[in-house]
Amino acid sequence: MSALPLSRFQGLPRGVLALGLVSLCMDASSELVHSILPVFLVTVLGSSALTVGLLEGMAEATAAITKVFSGTLSDRWRRRKGLILTGYGLAALTKPLFPLADSISWVLTARFLDRVGKGIRGAPRDALIADLVSPEQRNAAYGLRQSLDSVGAFLGPLLAIVLLLLWQNDLRAVLWVAVVPAFLAVALLIFGVKEQPTVSPVSVRPALSLSSLGTLGRRYWGIVALGSVITLARFSEAFLVLRGQQVGLPLAWVPAVIMLMSLAYAASAYPTGLAARRWSRRTLLGWGMAVLLLADVVLASAATITPVLIGASLWGLHMGLTQGLLAALVADAVPAERAGTAFGFFNLLTGVFLLLASGLAGLLWDSLGAPATFLAGAAFSGLALMALVLYDPRPPALAAWPLCRSDPSR
Repeated sequence: MSALPLSRFQGLPRGVLALGLVSLCMDASSELVHSILPVFLVTVLGSSALTVGLLEGMAEATAAITKVFSGTLSDRWRRRKGLILTGYGLAALTKPLFPLADSISWVLTARFLDRVGKGIRGAPRDALIADLVSPEQRNAAYGLRQSLDSVGAFLGPLLAIVLLLLWQNDLRAVLWVAVVPAFLAVALLIFGVKEQPTVSPVSVRPALSLSSLGTLGRRYWGIVALGSVITLARFSEAFLVLRGQQVGLPLAWVPAVIMLMSLAYAASAYPTGLAARRWSRRTLLGWGMAVLLLADVVLASAATITPVLIGASLWGLHMGLTQGLLAALVADAVPAERAGTAFGFFNLLTGVFLLLASGLAGLLWDSLGAPATFLAGAAFSGLALMALVLYDPRPPALAAWPLCRSDPSR
């Protein structure tokens, strides 16, 4: 009797699937928190939209800055798992701080430490995936991890809805439940991921310095610039939650906004990775930005619950069409021994742009109203589309072939 080996999923190594399941559990925990945290901040702690935007932006920027150092350390040590475990472990330890919070400073501390954990694990995890698979498997590998991550991001808000209905909108009690999947993620990582140090043996270990950044190459920095422009068009999803509450979504159902976004993300990320075998990455990224532009227009004009839910779903589809492909582009642009550093600086600069975008979104929300926030997002989406028209992420020798199937860098 023959069966598909448990160590494989569409030809991918067991470690890739295990890392995806780790992401699923941690995102179920994190998105359970994030799906109700904006409402908790505004209704319980009395925060403004600008405060929410700055808090979320600073949290993501913190993660991005941390990724620079963790990525470089993983390259120097030629080991990834220890840093990944440290990052997931710290994130798990922060989860009890959210239900204990009685002020914005508590939430800020919890979000800061949680994002430090994300920053520590992010670049080494992405680099480890690059270590575990061949170049032609990268689209599918990153797409699978993103899809499983998004399944967790769907399950977390779904659990929040069920518990809010059962526990009569007790936000603090629901936040306590997030502790369980967070520690399950750590256990899965410890026992389910075996590192394979496949990075090239080099005599000089990569160091974090300005001179070393120049060696990453023009192609890499072009991808960083492209990713930064795309990120500027995508501010924090916290504003989707606030938009749902604003148009009258009952408190217990507010997490449905993130749930639908995550469902669309999960359903599209892995198929997008497979589609990149046939279609150019630039084409798929362009569709992603067009979908984000449409989502912003729908959310800006929403007066009832249904358009908000449609807009959130389109937002998730945009994420599925872009995030895995950007990671694969970064992995293809640099040698394996520099992958951690490359992902670190990519996440640093995109994190800075996310901070700017979220701060601007909150300022526009408080001063001009929610429609202005999403219309500004639509304008930046159009700018990103123009950038995609002008920039081709492939090597010059292959740029003339728009659908070259043999080119993994598309």
